[in-house]
Amino acid sequence: MYAIIKTGGKQYKVEENKAIFIEKLDAQEGQEVVFDQVLLVGSRSITLGNPTIDGAKVTGKVEKQGREKKVVTFKYKPKKHSHTKKGHRQPYTKVVIKKIEV
Repeated sequence: MYAIIKTGGKQYKVEENKAIFIEKLDAQEGQEVVFDQVLLVGSRSITLGNPTIDGAKVTGKVEKQGREKKVVTFKYKPKKHSHTKKGHRQPYTKVVIKKIEV
């Protein structure tokens, strides 16, 4: 069984006992989180929401809070001795999906 959930302005396809990396949540490691914006649930048949499925929820457990690898941007203007170097590390939350309920 799989589901498509919406969190952090993005949509993710999730399955039971699989880990996903999502935008940072305000939750501690080991804490249980519930996603109630379920857009689709599928197995042999598909249940499609309009836009979400009423009463459906996906339960997961926060496994890790972290930051992704650094992305470096470098801008320069030729012949002007002007350059800018910036780095960014996006925070994420690793969640293991425990249960999908319809």
